[in-house]
Amino acid sequence: MLKSLMMLPVAASALLLAACSDQTATTPEAPMVVVPETAEPVPSETAATPTEPAALPSLVDVLGSSPDFSTLVSAIGAADMSETLSGTGPYTLFAPTNAAFAAMDSVLLEDLLKPEGKDKLVTVLSYHVLPGRISTAELAGKSEAKASLNNKDMLVDGTGANIMVNTATVEIGDIEAANGMIHVIDQVLVPRFEE
Repeated sequence: MLKSLMMLPVAASALLLAACSDQTATTPEAPMVVVPETAEPVPSETAATPTEPAALPSLVDVLGSSPDFSTLVSAIGAADMSETLSGTGPYTLFAPTNAAFAAMDSVLLEDLLKPEGKDKLVTVLSYHVLPGRISTAELAGKSEAKASLNNKDMLVDGTGANIMVNTATVEIGDIEAANGMIHVIDQVLVPRFEE
């Protein structure tokens, strides 16, 4: 025990000398890298790269993606209007469903779909198209005649509970397409034919 007590002043002295010493332990530092101000930042491999939003499909592509419009899509093809309705537009299309075509006079529908009825079919289909992109919000609260793609007037009435196009009701509105807007209607619009 005496030996331990004797060692205490020696240990204290060693500690005192070490504390007063001007030598300090150094740790190696990483070399400093100077980046010139004109250097552009390098993107990290994990940085997210912006992606382009998916482009909307054309009016014809939107219709073709739903089995509810197969008759309309076939009629558009038979009338050679696919290119027009896939073009830049913009157009507003009042699109009758298959049920609307089924409710139509069957003799008239058969005549329209025959090769010799193509001109009348183009007239009927063009009557469903307005130039420009028109939303239901723009139609609401108004009642006015609108000139269709073939320059035949239709009455669009948004003053009631539903938006009406002649006697057809807009069931679903504002379906966006790259080149316009689709409003689903419950009837086929048939203009007066000039004989």
